[in-house]
Amino acid sequence: MSKPAELAELEQVIDEGGSLVDARIACEVGTGNCRYPVYVVTLGRNMPDVPAVGFFGGIHGLERIGAEVVLAYLRSLVRRLRWDDVLCHKLESLRLVFMPVVNPGGLSRGTRANPNGVDLMRNAPVDATESVPFLVGGQRLSASLPWYRGARNQPMEPESQAVCDVVEGELLSRPFSLAIDCHSGFGSRDRIWFPYAHTAVPIPHLAEMYALKQIFDQAYVHHDYTFEPQSRQYLAHGDLWDYLYMKAATDPTRLFLPMTLEMGSWLWVKKNPRQLLSRYGIFNPLIRHRQERVLRRHLSWLEFLTRAASSYQRWVPAGPERDRHREEAMALWYWGNRR
Repeated sequence: MSKPAELAELEQVIDEGGSLVDARIACEVGTGNCRYPVYVVTLGRNMPDVPAVGFFGGIHGLERIGAEVVLAYLRSLVRRLRWDDVLCHKLESLRLVFMPVVNPGGLSRGTRANPNGVDLMRNAPVDATESVPFLVGGQRLSASLPWYRGARNQPMEPESQAVCDVVEGELLSRPFSLAIDCHSGFGSRDRIWFPYAHTAVPIPHLAEMYALKQIFDQAYVHHDYTFEPQSRQYLAHGDLWDYLYMKAATDPTRLFLPMTLEMGSWLWVKKNPRQLLSRYGIFNPLIRHRQERVLRRHLSWLEFLTRAASSYQRWVPAGPERDRHREEAMALWYWGNRR
């Protein structure tokens, strides 16, 4: 297998950043002479009391645009570090963590799963408590079928475990952290999902997630994202972010809010129906100017997350305000059908 272009680009960004960034290899995946590194790149202050944001991409190898969106933002930050005093000042009290190419083997092969046939987003030791859609919700029948969870009672795949190790070490150890995992799906809207995926029960920090949505709506009045719990679309076994969120939720002194950016690929396909003839075209923009538009489109959302983390103490609700936020969130996402 050849090195995927996204991995080569990440290594170029690391070289360009030089001493301005810290990079390490979380694990290596593959077999024989064909092995790929899974990189972690960090910026900002590495102190336990500062908030952090994690950016993840390339978990599904077929959805290249997820890795490319994270890479575009990382490259922008690296280039701004040389001249942007505002950014440098912000990073004195913020930690940014990047894993843009979690599944290099899948990217190289052009498959959703890793080279072992395992869907990394169905690989965590979490079973849905309610019925899930056949296959799509995760299955243990065969690695030759999509959405394979891996064998029962086996360790997580090295890529999945690397994500968990990085999140636990870099994000869950802090008083406040956010995570965004970039994907694409065959939908007509860009969606921001948050846990749970394994149950329709609301998360304990529903009020905080609703408060985050509120400040985003206020700051970007004309945005076109649909912000919702993943359970409104479907339930699934083995979701990594459910697994990590539940770990974090056991510590009342920590607040961890993970999200998924699910880019709606129908937005690209409907303008170029020939993309349906390509397996990449179903999940990625194939025309250059549309890809560039997508890379630009989501930078504001990623930048917003860094600002929200930096100032979390100003918007995270408490006391009666938290109760009010939860009631409004329940009405929006669980009792009605409003956006």
